[in-house]
Amino acid sequence: MFFEMTYQIRVSDIVNGIKWYSTFFQREPDFVPHEGFAEWEILPGCWLQVAEGIPSEGSGPLRFAVKDINFEQDRLRSELEIEGLQIEGRAEVPVRWGTFQDPWGNQIGLFEYNDKEEERERMMAILSKQL
Repeated sequence: MFFEMTYQIRVSDIVNGIKWYSTFFQREPDFVPHEGFAEWEILPGCWLQVAEGIPSEGSGPLRFAVKDINFEQDRLRSELEIEGLQIEGRAEVPVRWGTFQDPWGNQIGLFEYNDKEEERERMMAILSKQL
């Protein structure tokens, strides 16, 4: 049985990496156990680890669900000067999405459910599993 997960990305400059991801998540890391490493708990039991090191080429994207992808696109362009976050969609896919790179080349993305009822149901299912 799986009950938690972590996903690690590497940045060549941990101080700027923590600053960048703190702005991206709009909060400081939840856990900094030692120099060169920080973690954010994105959802209960779901952690993103940012470690100092050589970034991996061609991995990802790691995508995060958001309620309003247009708002987040504007926020990221303003706060982090993100370029290249183009929102895409297809009729047969139930979400709109966009992908961009952090300053170290890691592929990060966002997606938004087209059907807000489906989005609400997914959120309730996730929240009910926390009980």
